[in-house]
Amino acid sequence: MGSLTTAENQMNLDLHSLNRRNALKGLGLSALSLPLVSQVPHLQAKNDSSSTKPKQRVIFMFSPNGTIPKHFWPEKDGEDFELKTITRPLEPFRDRLLFLKRLHNKVRGDGDNHMRGMSCLLTGVELFPGNIQGGSDTPAGWPKGISIDHEISNFLQAKEETRTRFGVLHFGVGVLDKADPWTRMSYAGPNQPVAPLGDPYEAYRKLYGNVREKKQINSILDDLKTDLSQVADKLSPNDRKLLVEHSLLVDRMGKEFSRSDNLKNLAGKPPRLEEGVENLNDNLPTLSRMQVDLLVNSFVNDFTRVATLQFTKSVGQAKMSWLDINERHHTLSHEPDKNKDAYEKLIRINTWFAEELAYLLKKLESTPEPGHSGSMLDHTLVVWTNELGKGNSHTLNDIPFLLAGGGFGFKMGRSLSCENNPHNRLLLSLAHAVGHPLKSFGNPKLSAGGPLDLG
Repeated sequence: MGSLTTAENQMNLDLHSLNRRNALKGLGLSALSLPLVSQVPHLQAKNDSSSTKPKQRVIFMFSPNGTIPKHFWPEKDGEDFELKTITRPLEPFRDRLLFLKRLHNKVRGDGDNHMRGMSCLLTGVELFPGNIQGGSDTPAGWPKGISIDHEISNFLQAKEETRTRFGVLHFGVGVLDKADPWTRMSYAGPNQPVAPLGDPYEAYRKLYGNVREKKQINSILDDLKTDLSQVADKLSPNDRKLLVEHSLLVDRMGKEFSRSDNLKNLAGKPPRLEEGVENLNDNLPTLSRMQVDLLVNSFVNDFTRVATLQFTKSVGQAKMSWLDINERHHTLSHEPDKNKDAYEKLIRINTWFAEELAYLLKKLESTPEPGHSGSMLDHTLVVWTNELGKGNSHTLNDIPFLLAGGGFGFKMGRSLSCENNPHNRLLLSLAHAVGHPLKSFGNPKLSAGGPLDLG
């Protein structure tokens, strides 16, 4: 570590341009930490316009605090079903819907049902023991495994023909900075929660910053190579070896940015965002539409093929003032069914989430599939779900799972009973649908029977 400090000090003497250093810092690059930079190849998006195989994409949309089962689930199984009040906004997409009834989150162990409902929803595995206390149950920590969105993304990223710039993207609406098992549903691995991007302006910078600043980056890298060559004769042999590592990585980064032609020739222009929208409760409807627009555009430009859209969090306390509701969501969800005022308000709240899903589906349907016939909805599956089956009972049975869209080979346009199976089998089905033949996912015992037959 001593020679590293010496090399860094010497390089600091010669990297004298303040503007260049500030630019590097702003872009997330540093001449002193270049050997630590990883995943440089993923800064570029794969240009696979010549591919004849349509893309497969998946979105996991989350809304909290359970649903009102009587007004969510169709009464009939099969194709002859009727949409209830909550899902009526989805009527234009009726033949692209798949209701998965009687599917349960059977993960047990530490934590309360809100915690396990949220953090085990996409992981299907138990929580580690921890010190986060919830409800009247035992405290808990983060899950013991990866979530299915990251599992699918890792599988796609491992293949050249399906690799994308970001792998997976997470968008949040009304998600606070606080991090605990109630706020996170995506995990890169055991004990590795991933926060959604709750600020659409931050999401915009993440998606399009490199497009806007590519020329600046290349100029910086050229100058940096010159700087490194100038200090070479001032270093000891050991430090010169470290300098070579820096130089090789700079060359590699330059080549990656030079090859990323589609960063300057985007398939779809970035959406125009309304300016000055703060991440506040009353702005959730506007924030939702901004995030959906960014999400769909990230698909158009093949920045990712896996995404999440998270509305607030488990125990989310949004106040739906735009629906003329002054009580907070989670507080209302605890009220008994006989409280007709609370009951009706919860129906309206969940209907609003369905309206946001309808906006997402319409956006996908109206966007042509790049390089193929049909729309992006034909090749995108949206999974709308919740951490609880019903709010006031806190049940993990009958978790709302509504699939919409296409691209995964599932038979849509019906309501299907899953015969009280663990939801792990659905997660396994999603992996198999993209060609990832896992034998189990999450808790292996809960994967018994293999993927669900959704064909």
